[in-house]
Amino acid sequence: MPGGPFLFALFGLMFLFVLIQVGALQVAFHKLGLDPQAGMTLLFVSLMGSLVNVPLFRMEAEEPAEPPPEPFRGLLKHRQVPFEGFTTVAVNLGGCLLPVTFAAYLVLNAGASLENYLLAVGLVSTVAYVASRPIPGLGIGMPVLVAPLAAAGFGLLLDPAHSAALAYVGGTIGVLIGADLLRLKDVRKMGSPVASIGGAGTFDGIFITGIIAVLLA
Repeated sequence: MPGGPFLFALFGLMFLFVLIQVGALQVAFHKLGLDPQAGMTLLFVSLMGSLVNVPLFRMEAEEPAEPPPEPFRGLLKHRQVPFEGFTTVAVNLGGCLLPVTFAAYLVLNAGASLENYLLAVGLVSTVAYVASRPIPGLGIGMPVLVAPLAAAGFGLLLDPAHSAALAYVGGTIGVLIGADLLRLKDVRKMGSPVASIGGAGTFDGIFITGIIAVLLA
């Protein structure tokens, strides 16, 4: 995303401030079986964790066919890492590891069947893969509302009584699989110095995707 992770964090803070003002977050946390304190802890840790990428491995990559868009030059002048023929594949703490951990908790405790969780993840993964596109020099892009709408719809269709948990698990894990993991084959052609699984480069914000999906379910 133009502007890097700091711009993403600022956008996330603004978005979540609006949600807090209208009480939407409390509604979402209640649907997921979390009390306000636990929900705000998850929110804070996820947002701060979105700034942390844990490197996994490095691969040779090609120069992008077209020059990447100019980075955002506003108040937050994030330094763009130059591309030197290699892409470092990393995993984002707030956008991958924490949502996966919480999704696993929901699968074990929220009450929906394992078959429905797997089906929701598979359906959203397919939608995310079809809707996502590699963006040279930046990462994988996808319209922000596609995954939440798909996750909420599939959750309601599969099991209305447990639609919130299905929407969160389907929305977060489905995007990670469809727009990140299945798109790793495109990383070599993007000319990006860093490819973060669950990071801000996917234009979705995994945590925000899960919250919106829960609210819609």
